[in-house]
Amino acid sequence: MASISKLSSPAFTAVSSPRLRSEPKLPVDFRRLGGPVRSPIAPLCLSIRRDRSRRSALVVKSSLQDGNGVPSKRTTLHDLYEQQGQSPWYDNLCRPVTDLLPLIASGVRGVTSNPTIFQKAISSSSAYDEQFRQLVTAGKDIESAYWELVVKDIQDACKLFEPIYDQTDGADGYVSVEVSPRLANDTNGTVEAAKYLHKVVDRPNVYIKIPATAECVPSIKQVISLGISVNVTLIFSLPRYEAVIDAYLDGLESSGLSDLSKVTSVASFFVSRVDTLVDKMLEKIGTPEALDLRGKAAVAQATLAYKLYQKKFSGPRWEALVKKGAKKQRLLWASTSVKNPAYPDTLYVDPLIGPDTVSTMPDQALEAFMDHGVVSRTIDSNISEAEGIYSALEKLGIDWNEVGAQLEAEGVESFKKSFDSLLVSLKQKGDSLKALSL
Repeated sequence: MASISKLSSPAFTAVSSPRLRSEPKLPVDFRRLGGPVRSPIAPLCLSIRRDRSRRSALVVKSSLQDGNGVPSKRTTLHDLYEQQGQSPWYDNLCRPVTDLLPLIASGVRGVTSNPTIFQKAISSSSAYDEQFRQLVTAGKDIESAYWELVVKDIQDACKLFEPIYDQTDGADGYVSVEVSPRLANDTNGTVEAAKYLHKVVDRPNVYIKIPATAECVPSIKQVISLGISVNVTLIFSLPRYEAVIDAYLDGLESSGLSDLSKVTSVASFFVSRVDTLVDKMLEKIGTPEALDLRGKAAVAQATLAYKLYQKKFSGPRWEALVKKGAKKQRLLWASTSVKNPAYPDTLYVDPLIGPDTVSTMPDQALEAFMDHGVVSRTIDSNISEAEGIYSALEKLGIDWNEVGAQLEAEGVESFKKSFDSLLVSLKQKGDSLKALSL
């Protein structure tokens, strides 16, 4: 497989549980959470546990099988989607991919991945060893082998979520795979990588993840215009989010397609990392007013992002696209795990619930929300307070553009580090395999 990185042309008043973040009490028994839901898999009452001996991912165990393939109880994830129109996704992926089946039965409707997730999955598991050995033996270079490992996981996961994709007429059930982080500042390289991944994965419900860097915003427009669905990632500020929306709209308009219904997108707006950085700035300022704003920046900015979303996806320009079947580029809340143990463990989920949105949750956030999350429309319940917090932070000297630029740079660098680290590990493993074959 070609080396993809080298391709050129071919608390703001947040409605949340009063319970503070703590180690989740596992297992969580879903028998107390509601009524029946159809499932394509076997049987059961569900409980969550973490299998520390095998992998870091969330594991949902099945019990009390009735033989009909119908879980006996619903979960808060079903309520989240059916009552509030928000799709819960899982921010993790590793082998065996079939471990996603109980999560799908519990209400998970999509999956996101990134270079860090794959670095952890591949480096900490022997599940990839046999395929990697075959690839190396066949003469594949290390980066090409890496992408083949990734593509297999993405294809297998897409197959599991395909029923949801079909049932929703392409509105949900997506699995995301990110272009090489080495391309974050390469407009044309990103376009070619997106085209290649779209072709090689060859699944209708795959999202190609493209970072929202200044260099890649034009890539988003071009990839959308080609009819390829995109998950735009690493969005940390309102101005950049607006540029991402415009790139999506421009791409739809320039596509030349008469039917736009199969081209979809999500815009991944990162949340908790904003508080991590802004809180440090507020502590450096040190005044009572500054300290009182800790833990409020991220949700306030996200609330205003939803307001912008509502504005941009309305009016004559959008209505003209709707006539051709266009679907809104949904806001996706990313980075939803709580970093500060003093904050409620559902701080970045409970206050951001609203229609036509996605919340992608890693293990910690998913466990917390399924255990004691509150299902209620909260995203636009107090926009004036969010505006007040946003302005108050500006008056204290917090430059939102600088915050966004720093977090974007850190995010890109973090993914590059994970990507490069894994390639080094794979090279060492490949060298060992070659030595053994001599």
